[in-house]
Parts: sequence; structure tokens; C-alpha cells
Amino acid sequence: QVQFVESGGGLVQPGGSLRLSCAASGNIFSIYAMGWYRQAPGKQRDVVAVIISDGSTNYADSVKGRFTISRDNAKNTVYLQMNSLKPEDTAVYYCNSAPNRWAWGQGTQVTVSS
Repeated sequence: QVQFVESGGGLVQPGGSLRLSCAASGNIFSIYAMGWYRQAPGKQRDVVAVIISDGSTNYADSVKGRFTISRDNAKNTVYLQMNSLKPEDTAVYYCNSAPNRWAWGQGTQVTVSS
């Protein structure tokens, strides 16, 4: 069983930036595509960014050009750099494989508000 620990969230003003980190308990990044997901109150959890084992990336239209996903295989860590944040980015952010195979971590709260 792989476990994930997300960190880096917080309160930021519109237009600000945050960098999220997700550490995995197993060496999976070289095998599986990894994704960042988010869930806003009352909404379903959606994938926002995916990085494939060859390093290629895909983004949801709502974050394209603002978010960047990356990974460090040696550290078993995946990152999400979030720039030009908007209030609609407010959500709990999670990582998992893409598609998700393991239990969800606790997530990290991102709140974009003035």
C-alpha cells in the first residue's frame, strides 16, 4: 500500500503563488503516471495536472498556463507550482497515481482570498 503526504497549502491572495509537495511512501514515480487532484466544498474531486513516467504533462483547461507539475523520482516527491491563483482554485489538493490506485492522503488546503 502506497501512502501520500501532501503539504504546502495555505491562504494566499488572488494573483499569488504556492508550491505544493507530495511525498509517496513507495518508489512509484518511475512506473506510474502521477496526478494532482482537487476537491472544492460540495464538488467532486477532479484531476488538475498529470505527469507521465516519460516526463510529459497534461493539465485541466482551468489551470493550463498557471500550474506546473513536476517530480523528483529520487525523493519520491511530486510538486505542483501554482501561479496567478484565483478564488476558484480554493480546494483541498491531493496527489495519487493517475488514474488513482491507492487510498487518498489527508490533502492540503489551498484558500485563495483577499
